[in-house]
Amino acid sequence: MSGGAVSLGCLYGVGVGTGNPELITLKALRILQSVSVIAYPASEDGNSFARSIVAEFIKGNQIEVPIILPFKLEISAQPLYDKAAEQLAEHLNNGKDVAVLCEGDPFFYGSFMYIFNRLSPKFSTEIIPGISSVMASAATIGIPLTYRNDVFMVLSGILSGEILREKLQVADAAVIIKLGRNFSKVKQVLEELGLVERAKYIEYATMENQRILSVDEVEAETVPYFSLIVIPSQFDFEF
Repeated sequence: MSGGAVSLGCLYGVGVGTGNPELITLKALRILQSVSVIAYPASEDGNSFARSIVAEFIKGNQIEVPIILPFKLEISAQPLYDKAAEQLAEHLNNGKDVAVLCEGDPFFYGSFMYIFNRLSPKFSTEIIPGISSVMASAATIGIPLTYRNDVFMVLSGILSGEILREKLQVADAAVIIKLGRNFSKVKQVLEELGLVERAKYIEYATMENQRILSVDEVEAETVPYFSLIVIPSQFDFEF
């Protein structure tokens, strides 16, 4: 009916997994190919890891909105999220559905959360979960993370050595993410707690350049952003 109000578009947070295109869900694929607008975080040179994961599935006739982020701790990204939210709101107000791609899972340390906080109060929003690096890494290494009533923690390598030590002392199993320049600090804590032998390091999980190493084999200066340490549970086979 002509002259009526335009229905608002729906905002989707789409988890695209850890890097292997075969690990995206059927729902993520359906949403990706049905929306009018696809947005994704991108570096200042325009490259987007999230987009690269699903590049073969993008139809080519959709509007693309790169969300340019500095990826540097010393620079606040909040004004950039404000700008991106304004851009996406314009499309949503015009009745266009928008999918924001997020590597891993949108609600697990995902950049989409900052878009969600700004737009979900105003627009219908749906989250499509994705495989996180934590689960993908455990599966790829081939070690169960937890058993029965284990206390499991996910810790950021950015935390101070004191906090990491405190948390790891009460965890039965843990994954430490956000290594990069924090690797040497994390390794020192693991050494102090006698966890180095139990721990496994993995970088670029599920991707072609994936590497799995013992912690002692890792050269600190080469540790990339997409890396983590898995400290699996010690299972004694006594039920």
